[in-house]
Amino acid sequence: MNHQPSTLHTQAATLRAWLAEADRVLITAGAGLSAAAGYDYGDTDRFQELFPALYRLGLRSRYLVGVPLPSALLWGYWAVHIDDIRYGSAPNPLYQRLRSIVGDKDHWVMTSNVDALFPRNGFAADRVFTPQGDYGRYQCTTPCTPATWDSKPLVDRLLSAYDPHTGAVTDPDVMPRCPNCDGSVEINVRIGPEFIDDPYLGAGRRLQEWLNESPTDTRLLILEFGAGFNTPGVIRHPGEHLTRHFPRARLVRVNPTHPDIPADLTGRALPVPADADHLLDALTTLRAPAGPAVTS
Repeated sequence: MNHQPSTLHTQAATLRAWLAEADRVLITAGAGLSAAAGYDYGDTDRFQELFPALYRLGLRSRYLVGVPLPSALLWGYWAVHIDDIRYGSAPNPLYQRLRSIVGDKDHWVMTSNVDALFPRNGFAADRVFTPQGDYGRYQCTTPCTPATWDSKPLVDRLLSAYDPHTGAVTDPDVMPRCPNCDGSVEINVRIGPEFIDDPYLGAGRRLQEWLNESPTDTRLLILEFGAGFNTPGVIRHPGEHLTRHFPRARLVRVNPTHPDIPADLTGRALPVPADADHLLDALTTLRAPAGPAVTS
C-alpha cells in the first residue's frame, strides 16, 4: 500500500487539476460521506436525542440491523430513523458543494448509501445507482412479489401512532403488512437474499452502458468518498478495477481511516486521509489556478 505524503491543501490542488483534465467523473460513496454530511450512524448523542427509549434499553447507535426488538419498537425505530435520514427537506451543504465542484462534467454516481442524499441535493436521479437499496421503499419479507412500495405513507402512518417515551408504535392497525399477501414487510435495503433489487437494475444497466461506451483512453476520474471495508465489493474494489481498466483513469480515495491505495495504482491514485468536508473546505480555499497535478 502507498501513502502519499502531501498536505491536504496540496491534495486539494491535485484533485482540482485532475478534475479539470477529466473527460468523465464517477462519484462513488460509502457511509463515510453521509457521516461527514451530518448523518453519522455511530453518533451516540444524536441517537439518545432521537431514541431515548432505546437508549434506556442500552442501545447506543443506529446500527440496529440484526438486533432483535419487539415489532412495535422496531417499527417505531424505523419510522423515526427513516424520517430523519431519508425524508428531511433541508438541503445538505456538503452534498451540494460536491455537486457544484463536478459542474457540467459528464458524471454518474454509485453509492452504497440508501438515504437519497445525492438526488435530494442536485444530482440527477436517473444517474444515481444505489445497489444496496433505498429507505424510500419497502418490500414483502418473503418476498411474495417483486413489487416494492413507497415508504413515505408508511412512515407517516407509523409516526402518527408513535410514542416517543416508550419508543413504540401504539396502534396495531398501522403496523405494516404486505399489500399482496398480508405477510410481514421490511425496508427495501440489502440485508439478506430476499432483497428485491428490481428498482435499481435499470440504473445499474445505464451506468454500465455509460462505462462501456467510454473509449479506452477516456480520462475517467473516480472520486471515492467514505468507502471502507464493511462492503468493499460494492464501492472500493470496483473503483480500483475501473482505474486499472482505463489506462488514463485516476482514483481519488477520501477516507480518514482507510485511504490506502494498491501499489500498482501509484501515480494514478490519490489517497486523502481526511473526511470529505475537510477536503472540500481545502478545495474551496484554493485561489490561484491549478498547477500541475501532484502524482508522487
